[in-house]
Amino acid sequence: MNFNASRNVNPVGGPRKAKRVSDVSAMGVPSPSPAYNTPPAYSQGFETVPPAAPYQQGIQVETRQDFAASEPAGNFGYMAGYPQAPMPSAANIGSMLHQPIVQDMALQYGSVLAAEGRAAVSRELGRFVPMTRLRYYFAVDTRYVLKKLLLLVFPFTHKEWMVRYDQDSPVQPRYDVNAPDLYLPAMGYVTYVLLAGFMLGLQQRFSPEQISIQASSALAYIIFEMVLYLITLYITNTSTALKTLDLLAFSGYKYCTMIASLLCALMMGSTGYYCCLAYGSCALSFFLVKTLRLHLLSGPREAEQRSSYEYSFPANPNPYSESWSKAGAGGTKRRLYFLLFVAITQPLLSWWLTYHLVPARPALTQAR
Repeated sequence: MNFNASRNVNPVGGPRKAKRVSDVSAMGVPSPSPAYNTPPAYSQGFETVPPAAPYQQGIQVETRQDFAASEPAGNFGYMAGYPQAPMPSAANIGSMLHQPIVQDMALQYGSVLAAEGRAAVSRELGRFVPMTRLRYYFAVDTRYVLKKLLLLVFPFTHKEWMVRYDQDSPVQPRYDVNAPDLYLPAMGYVTYVLLAGFMLGLQQRFSPEQISIQASSALAYIIFEMVLYLITLYITNTSTALKTLDLLAFSGYKYCTMIASLLCALMMGSTGYYCCLAYGSCALSFFLVKTLRLHLLSGPREAEQRSSYEYSFPANPNPYSESWSKAGAGGTKRRLYFLLFVAITQPLLSWWLTYHLVPARPALTQAR
């Protein structure tokens, strides 16, 4: 092969200009380019998604947009995108409540709530009403009630009036007929109201309002006489071993006399009423004098014995009142005056609360 170095060199000295080929066919047929085959698309079994429109590529645009106020999604504290448990239906809740373990838990929870409520009520009620002291006055039985009624009707034959004590506290009423109780006054109050309504009905004067009038008037007189007794003790500066509940019990025994007088009025008219009321008043006054005398004239020495049902007294007594260790002559006179005051006011209140219920003739004969 011959090499000519001056082939492309201009004779003048510069490089020779390359020739322009005008006929492409003179250059020969070009070699064909290899065919390009598009590889098959990788499919994992998902549905083929058509390509997005040119203006939507890379941007997710909602075709339907509702700009009105929509309801909350209801996640209730759960993050969006996580699966949420379906709400239980009423049938599922009902079946769950019938499960033994759920019933036991509900029963235990209810009993705990009931115990807490009972304790709260007892605690708040104990601040105003002495519940432990009230239990003492209602500790009675049938034998005590019968013996107490006989004592109220026939007190003249009774000899022993001293209240028995167990160490420093008096025994319960069921063990001592001389002990005061609140069962007979409470039952006497209810019986009086019902008997008053019955007698008004026999006299054609009954109305539903009369029951409430009789009950409220009797309760008002109880409160009035209790306030009157306490104010009298306070004004006269008389210190005694008599407690407020004792006064309430002794002032409630007049209902036995009132009921007996009204029963006599039903059978014998006004004559029987006044005869029974006269005897009942004498018996009641005798009973009160004999019973209260031991509580009043004993002085405040028993008040120093702190029992479970007694009220608490101040540690330092009033220096201007009678001595707390021994009742003086002036204190004894004031106690005697108070004793007579109670013994006189009880029969008067018995007459005042019953005289308007007495018929002119025997009510049983009039009803026939």
